[in-house]
Amino acid sequence: MPADDDAGRVRLQKVMSAAGIASRRVSEELIAAGRVQVNGQVVTELGSRIDPARDHLTVDGVAVQIDPTRRTVMLNKPTGIVSSLKDEQGRPDLSRFTSRYEERLFNVGRLDADTSGLLLLTNDGELAHVLAHPSFGVQKTYVALVRGKVLPKTVSRLTAGVELADGIIAADRARILPGGERADSTLVEITLHSGRNRVVRRMLDEVGHPVQELVRRRFGPLSLGDLPSGATRDLTEPELRALLTLARAHGTEGAVVR
Repeated sequence: MPADDDAGRVRLQKVMSAAGIASRRVSEELIAAGRVQVNGQVVTELGSRIDPARDHLTVDGVAVQIDPTRRTVMLNKPTGIVSSLKDEQGRPDLSRFTSRYEERLFNVGRLDADTSGLLLLTNDGELAHVLAHPSFGVQKTYVALVRGKVLPKTVSRLTAGVELADGIIAADRARILPGGERADSTLVEITLHSGRNRVVRRMLDEVGHPVQELVRRRFGPLSLGDLPSGATRDLTEPELRALLTLARAHGTEGAVVR
């Protein structure tokens, strides 16, 4: 009788059970009902084997992380930290946060040193590549404290499109936050999917409201919530599944199940 593990390949229902999806018996029912996909293909054969390190598993349209060696962490990056694991100029970098973990984590994309907020750290190279690639266009939401009183017509300019040196850019959404208006400054929330460098600051500069403080509050389906500045936490299972589902919709699938 063949072993459950054959050159890294494991019976599908065993992988599903280990991932906490369901018991092996219930997993077999899900497979037989056509509710399970591996690398984008519906699998109904109970004897199917997959490689948790290479293959992609989806149940009822939701991606599941089945490789136990992969880890993705949310960081509330403080200001003054550069988005690098080792800064050649000796500035404070992300190593002070990645050193908390046994895995070798690296950042997904970047935040400017003077921008705080949600930054992902992971050892999942495939996930990081898809999320950070300019063509992916994951939506990000920022809250900016800007100089001056922002008027509704200025918000309309941000969503209609602002011409920058590298081309016109429009926010997906923008609004003045209730209670955020002050005598000499305004809190503005901006959502956009551009990966251009310092794009939020440049947009607000262009409409006459330089940024004084900038925080990234959302990245795709993830929300910073009440995570304190400088704190890290592992993504919850629902968060990770939402992120993987989003990423795999834009990325490439892995090997074919056998």
